[in-house]
Amino acid sequence: MAPDKEREETLIPSTDYLASGVHIGTLQKPGVMMRFIYQARADGLYLLDIKQMDERLRTAAKFLASYEPASILVVAAREYGHHPASMFAKVTGASAIVDRFIPGSLTNPASAHFREPLLLIITDPMTDEQALREGVSVGIPIIALCDANNSTSNIELIIPTNNKGRKALATVFWLLAREMLRECHRRAGSQEPFTFTYTAEDFEAAI
Repeated sequence: MAPDKEREETLIPSTDYLASGVHIGTLQKPGVMMRFIYQARADGLYLLDIKQMDERLRTAAKFLASYEPASILVVAAREYGHHPASMFAKVTGASAIVDRFIPGSLTNPASAHFREPLLLIITDPMTDEQALREGVSVGIPIIALCDANNSTSNIELIIPTNNKGRKALATVFWLLAREMLRECHRRAGSQEPFTFTYTAEDFEAAI
C-alpha cells in the first residue's frame, strides 16, 4: 500500500502503530475481547486489530470533544501510564489522577480528593478498578484502554490496545489528545490550520 494512501486510512501509518507495540496483547483473552483480536502468535500472545483501534480512537476523540476539557478525568495507576495520562491532561485541559486513586475520589463529597468529572478515561480496567467502580456508581460515561485480557463490563467505549507497554501507551494518549483537539478546532470553525506540536515521544514515560 502506498504511504499516502495508508495515512488516509489510519491516523498514523500502520508501520508506526506496529513499531509502538499497540497491537501486542496478552496470553489470555476473555470472550468479550475476541472481536478485537486479529490473530494469535506462535508464542500464544494475542494480537489486537490496529484498524479497529484506530477507528475507536477517532470515535473517542469526537466524543471527548463534546465535553468541556476540565470536566474530563483521566486515571492511570499503571506506572507507564502516569506520564502519558498527565501529558494528555496538560495538553487538552483535562485533569488526571496518576499512581494511586484514593477511594471516594468520585463518591465522597467530604473527601479532600473529591472530584466531579462528567467523563472518565481509565488506562486499564484492572489496575484502575476502583476508579471504574466509582465512575459506574456516579453514572458517568467511561472510556477505557482495554488489552486482550481485560473485562469490558460497564465501559461505554472500548479502545483495544496494549495498555501495559511504554511506547504503546504514549502513542495512544498522544493520538487521543491530538485528535480530540483537532475535532475541537474543527467544531470551533477556525479558519486557521490545525497545528499540534507534540510528538509521541513527548508522551513517553522515562525508563
